[in-house]
Amino acid sequence: MATLKFLSIFIIYFAIALGFVNSQGLEVGFYKKTCPNVEKIVKKAVVDYVSIAPTLAAPLLRMHFHDCFVRGCDGSVLLNSTKSNQAEKDAIANLSLRGFQVIDAAKSALEQQCPGVVSCADILALVARDAVSLINGPTWQVPLGRRDGRVSILSEATRNLPTPFDNFTTLKTRFGSLGLSVKDLVVLSGGHTLGVSHCFSFGSRMYNFTGKGDMDPNMDKKYIAQLKTKCMPNDVTTTVEMDPGHFKTFDTDYYTLVSKRRGLFVSDATLLTNKQTKAYVLAQLSSSGSTFFEDFGVSMVNMGKIGVLTDKSGEIRKKCAFIN
Repeated sequence: MATLKFLSIFIIYFAIALGFVNSQGLEVGFYKKTCPNVEKIVKKAVVDYVSIAPTLAAPLLRMHFHDCFVRGCDGSVLLNSTKSNQAEKDAIANLSLRGFQVIDAAKSALEQQCPGVVSCADILALVARDAVSLINGPTWQVPLGRRDGRVSILSEATRNLPTPFDNFTTLKTRFGSLGLSVKDLVVLSGGHTLGVSHCFSFGSRMYNFTGKGDMDPNMDKKYIAQLKTKCMPNDVTTTVEMDPGHFKTFDTDYYTLVSKRRGLFVSDATLLTNKQTKAYVLAQLSSSGSTFFEDFGVSMVNMGKIGVLTDKSGEIRKKCAFIN
């Protein structure tokens, strides 16, 4: 009996060493026989849109992030609401997402070449990678094999997505509950080098931080003065660049801003309140961001494995906005 147990353990470890056992059924090259041109087709769709409108890169990256944090990376953020159910797409945090036409274009092209094969969840993971790469960011190999979920609920997005107001303890709990580390937290926060934010996401830090008409002492006063020229109290329409002057380019300037207490959100400022995340921020400054690009690819792969559906779970949607 002991011998059989030993042999079983040996076989498992041997299989892992040879790459036969993949995390949750995902693997690089998953479609090499069933749809070998999948990555070329998806990249063409990204190039067609993002090369013309580089500002699409940020919401496309966020779309993958927001998908994975609710029900796992199952493409549920792409589903439209129905008469009987409001979907994740309609949650306040997702109303600023754009670029759904990029996903649809990639899906349409793939359905023509290999119908019923490639999931919308996998397309979303590839689009996020290609969008980042196209604006001078890193690239990485994306393990594929996800299937699409059939459920999308607005209230789950409201409850599960990290917010700009989260402190470190809350962020650590949110990320940790999904199997992501503190390093993943600080690395993925670097995605804030892209895009813009509405004033209401950080307005309280300028005008009413503790409910007494005060400012957040953890935000640079000179920066607050600059932001006040753009954002009026209770402003719900104006947007501000998260990485001023570089919001269309993926780079390491985000960590410079955080170190100067010029990150827009409480969730940015909180990276300086923890020993490990602060050390990472400062390390990127001292090394000119020498590890960030590689780290970002690793953390994106880690995030892309959250709660995936594989094998016979879920479905392969014909259109990404609707269940079959």
